[in-house]
Amino acid sequence: MSHPDLMKWPPELSEAQLQALTLLATTYALSHGLNYLPVADVQPPAPTSAIHAPLALFPSPFPRNLFSLARRLQRAYNVLYARVALDEEFLDNVMGEEKGVGKVDQFTGQLWRRWKRLRDEGLTQDLHLGLFRSDYLMHAPRPEEPVTLKQVEFNTISSSFGSLSQKAAELHEYLYASTGYYGTSPVLKKENFPQNRTIAGLAEGLAEAHKAYNVPDARILFVVQGGERNVFDQRWLEYELLEKYSIHVVRQTMTQLLESAQVHPDNRTLHVTLPQGLLPDGANSVEISTVYLRAGYTPIDYPTSAHYDLRYLLESSRAIQCPSIQLQLAGGKKVQEVLTRPGVLESFLCDPGRWGAEVFTPEEVDEIRGSWMGMWGLNEDVPTGSAHDPRETSGVHKARESASNLVLKPQREGGGNNIYKDAIPSFLDNLPPEEREAWIAMELIAAPQGLENYLVRAGGGTDSTVKTEVVSELGIFGWALFGGPEKKIKEKEVGWLVRTKGKDSNEGGVAAGFSVLDSLILID
Repeated sequence: MSHPDLMKWPPELSEAQLQALTLLATTYALSHGLNYLPVADVQPPAPTSAIHAPLALFPSPFPRNLFSLARRLQRAYNVLYARVALDEEFLDNVMGEEKGVGKVDQFTGQLWRRWKRLRDEGLTQDLHLGLFRSDYLMHAPRPEEPVTLKQVEFNTISSSFGSLSQKAAELHEYLYASTGYYGTSPVLKKENFPQNRTIAGLAEGLAEAHKAYNVPDARILFVVQGGERNVFDQRWLEYELLEKYSIHVVRQTMTQLLESAQVHPDNRTLHVTLPQGLLPDGANSVEISTVYLRAGYTPIDYPTSAHYDLRYLLESSRAIQCPSIQLQLAGGKKVQEVLTRPGVLESFLCDPGRWGAEVFTPEEVDEIRGSWMGMWGLNEDVPTGSAHDPRETSGVHKARESASNLVLKPQREGGGNNIYKDAIPSFLDNLPPEEREAWIAMELIAAPQGLENYLVRAGGGTDSTVKTEVVSELGIFGWALFGGPEKKIKEKEVGWLVRTKGKDSNEGGVAAGFSVLDSLILID
């Protein structure tokens, strides 16, 4: 980061300026829905209070060319993961219970078995909706080299914080309009604040699926986790759907749906029962056009086999799934690793015989490959620097050799699941050989050093602001509606997210308590 105005970020504030800025930020957040529900043993049915989400006082600097690259890549990633989801043989080999990760990872296997059963019985709905987020870090391994863009992961289920990311960007625009950030940096000027309209973009994807279902009075089902504190992020999408498209939303947990969800045996329509008196004309159920999962990405959401069977029931209906099981499997870390192997990416993006005229240029494919760090499977045969114990695969041996520069990832979403650096050797010592296939090794991204920010913890108010060295992660949102007899893909890039964390924190989840919500200030 050689920009002269960023040798020290953020700009220095006096104590009076810091107090004033924090007060403005936290008040604005509470006034504009940049909120969480407070921590509680049991969340009340109707919220009685809210706290502001964790936030950064300054937007984080990000090279304009890399921001443009991330947005440009999203279209290719939308198409790539849609096509991966449509390739049943590929997913069976990589994620299935007979040949892939599902053999050793119970959660993956449970999902795959339901998908296999659906295929054997004949899928009812062949359209899929994905609300995606591709996450990146700046990579700066050496001070003299240009900063590059590297992908952390690609999310195909419950890609959260789209709504609150827009609110965070609006917060920083407000702080600039209100205070000019006290003239502390020439970088902080209006043209360097990129617009973020993620709420409208994600709602548009859901509305496109609803339109394709073609039953105007049907509703969209939000499947949510019990005790969810991040409800406002979800509610903003609900409000946008109602106000812009006149589409109503039903919110229920998977446990509630065990009792309320029914699939009509003749026409395979999905209906959800609501309490008596909530619908006109004495009706007690609504037809569902689209199932939007903000739950179902972690084994915790499936406490019994009945919950897995509920997932099968939802997918056996005519309702469009967001995501379908196969699209959720496509987002697996093992898929991410397999895509880096020679020729695999090209088979999905450059083969007109498979995908018709919609192919990508070699330059576009090179840009995607250029966004990847090195990665491999622990059960794979990979080149290593030395001979290894015959009881270990070369993939495990290489992970031991390179542990100080690695992260190990399982097939999980939601933060808090990865193994980093010094913890890797002892973890490998205790990892049963049969479970190696469920893990991948990925080279760590070397984020730029020396950038700081003022972080305000959730609900902490004016006394909780801490200045610390940070790392910022950029997420680009997109949606894709795809499938049907011709496997057509309609897709769009629709917005962005920034999560900032202390540099010593390995994990990046906001809901898990590791990060704060942030936005960008673009630099040239």
